[in-house]
Amino acid sequence: MARHLADRFMPNECFVCGQEAGSVLVCEACRASLPRLAAVCPVCAIPSGEDLICGTCQRTRPAFDATAAALPYVFPVDRLVQALKYGRRLALTRFLSGLLEPFAPPQGAAVVVPMPLHPARLRERGFNQAAEIARPLARAWGVPLLIDAVERVRDTAPQATLPWLERRRNMRGAFRCNGSFAGRVVVVVDDVMTTGATLDELARTLKSHGAACVVNRVVARTPSPV
Repeated sequence: MARHLADRFMPNECFVCGQEAGSVLVCEACRASLPRLAAVCPVCAIPSGEDLICGTCQRTRPAFDATAAALPYVFPVDRLVQALKYGRRLALTRFLSGLLEPFAPPQGAAVVVPMPLHPARLRERGFNQAAEIARPLARAWGVPLLIDAVERVRDTAPQATLPWLERRRNMRGAFRCNGSFAGRVVVVVDDVMTTGATLDELARTLKSHGAACVVNRVVARTPSPV
């Protein structure tokens, strides 16, 4: 009853269109009209026109085994992600994590690992958006969430500022595992995937510590590497 009264007299405004949205942050109409991904590479989730491994992954297979992305990183998805990441709109985490819930992890001894932030970046931002998205996901899937199992030990230059070919070099040696992942299926959660260089380096680090399989679950995928 209290929730019904709150929805009626103090409704949220839809983050996308600004209309009354009741208890949710994105109204049903805007949620239904969000752009979708179709026919993507099963390894890197790049839109490819067909559900086959793309030429890039065939030539140079990344360390991760598969990627599932909920949405393309275009308007208004970019606004939603940036509002969480830079605008501290933490209420959006539940909505964004809900988009990933259908992409349940493969069977096996699965654990969820959010993409870690370097301590300096974490102090500056105050929270790790990947970890906030991962918390409700791990609960929904019923698998352990390992927040501190992997550290980012190098405060690398922001990937968005670098040319595509330099991004892999920028990430080398960026992560450290605190313990073994022997035999584990590791589900890495992140907000946006662009070239995949950061996710590739993290997967490489996880597999060097015994991970049997590393799969990515990302909210948004850029339409093409930039």
